[in-house]
Amino acid sequence: MRRTSAGSRSTHRLRATVVALAIAASSGTGIAAAPAATAAPRVDTTQFKGVNWADPRDNFADDPVVLSGLSTSDSYARTYAKATRVISAFRANLGANTVRLPINPYTVDGSYWKSYRGVIDAASDKGFKVILSYWEGTGPRKDGFIDDPATFWPMWNTVVKAYKDDRRVYFEPMNEPHGYTDTEWADIAAKWLDTYRNVPRDRVFVSGAGYNDHVTSVCADPRLKGTYLSLHHYGFWKEYATYDEWVADLKVRIGDCAGRTVADEFGSPMTTGLDYDRPTPDDNFVNYLQAVTDTFRELKMGSVYWPGLRTDDTYSLQTLVGDPARPWLVTTNRSGADRLAWAWGRGKPVRP
Repeated sequence: MRRTSAGSRSTHRLRATVVALAIAASSGTGIAAAPAATAAPRVDTTQFKGVNWADPRDNFADDPVVLSGLSTSDSYARTYAKATRVISAFRANLGANTVRLPINPYTVDGSYWKSYRGVIDAASDKGFKVILSYWEGTGPRKDGFIDDPATFWPMWNTVVKAYKDDRRVYFEPMNEPHGYTDTEWADIAAKWLDTYRNVPRDRVFVSGAGYNDHVTSVCADPRLKGTYLSLHHYGFWKEYATYDEWVADLKVRIGDCAGRTVADEFGSPMTTGLDYDRPTPDDNFVNYLQAVTDTFRELKMGSVYWPGLRTDDTYSLQTLVGDPARPWLVTTNRSGADRLAWAWGRGKPVRP
């Protein structure tokens, strides 16, 4: 997640074209315009009721990602124990059954990978679905492109080999691929699927194009058939919109693809005292969160809140408490948790 306009795009077209040509040459797919949109067979994606667990640096790092509450000095056993408690708190406090986690080559190809696997293993052992998503680096590398294909593909080789047989683990090739055109990104996603044919397609999340901000183009591509699609949607994208305007904005980004789509990032301020349980027409964020949670419920879409836990993030729905060696979580905004429960098919509608 980054707090920038969804309408902004990288202008590095030359680099994008070179990358796309290389992908086409290696995969033999060519670079073709996406075909007309077609609706996939509908499935109920509400099985994904989740939260993101993030590095305090927003998951963008030029070294291993270290989730809030963890440390690179933690052994596998200590990481597993801490993660077990955090995952248990996500379930106890929110009713979650899914967690989305970042990866990058520094995490997977270095010494920390053994410890970091403790998070994935703990979540899976607790019965959670785990979405693993690649994040790019910082500075000039924070441009919406794969930082380095020479480390990207070996990273995924390692991750897929480790977790292809764990049916609770899902793979999201890249978070917010906004450096690429819609067609270029679809080519990369298709290459990922072709490279890892032993991964069932229903365990792959193909990010929407841009900042994951629309899924219509990847939904239309027949090469990506059978995958889930991931959408991001945020209230800070507009200075102000009404409830109805937010509903319309979300639905146009989904098109007729709700049956395959999981919103694996969406969020609002949780530590500023907003009450999301009552209509407040003059507040953009209240309008937004009520609109999107109503729409996810209506369309039977899974959703994964950003962030469930991220230190010093005003959007964080949980915060760490207690002994750092035995962490637990408390909810930062009860009304925000109510809206999440509503999106997941529980609870009550907004009070008049």
